[in-house]
Amino acid sequence: MKLLLTSGGVRNASVQDALVELLGKPIEESSALFVPTAIYPFPGGSIGAWRAVTGNNPSRLANLGWKSMGILELSVLPSIEEEAWVPFVQEADALLFWGGDPLFLANWMRRSGLTALLPSLRSEAVYVGVSAGSIAASSTFVETYTEPPRGVDGPLKTEDVVFSTPEGDVDRILVTGQGAGLVDFAVIPHFENPDHPDASLANAEQWAARIPAATYAIDDQSAVKVVDGTVEVVSEGHWKLFSP
Repeated sequence: MKLLLTSGGVRNASVQDALVELLGKPIEESSALFVPTAIYPFPGGSIGAWRAVTGNNPSRLANLGWKSMGILELSVLPSIEEEAWVPFVQEADALLFWGGDPLFLANWMRRSGLTALLPSLRSEAVYVGVSAGSIAASSTFVETYTEPPRGVDGPLKTEDVVFSTPEGDVDRILVTGQGAGLVDFAVIPHFENPDHPDASLANAEQWAARIPAATYAIDDQSAVKVVDGTVEVVSEGHWKLFSP
């Protein structure tokens, strides 16, 4: 499986060209399954899922002109037979993982059986992540929360690390989680984006220091491309690599 891990979706020609290269054919000739699961823990998550699926969102992904598009909602998969969904995952040219809460997403990737299935997919398949969808592809990741998450299976570690935030904003704690283990590095999305103060340079350095692997901090104009273990950053913006 190949990977294209983005911060803000396909927002420029360089990232789109990288996606086409990974697919090995035009997007118009490719099939995709869209995974909106990560967005549901956020207020208005159902609206956010609809906007993402319909392409009514600045983070272009579902609205790239795919030949066919299906929805893969991970939270329903444990309640249905594998024959109803596994073949469609195996046949898809691309799996599109939307943003949201990476702990929630990683949890449902495990519970649904998708994490175990992904390594067996054909080498031509492409995993495309947006924000949390990119974070969850790693073995170990961290995320900031206003309070420790509840009801999430899998290893968790909370640390009393307060991230600097705008005046009047609430403090955050750092939570370490386990992802799908598809790559041996971590991703910090929305790097130095004023709308995401936790991903400032100073905070990203603290964040990366707690990850036992290389960490790529990427902005919304950047992506990390992975083919056969070879990692390449595609960018028309700003990014930084933190060594473990």
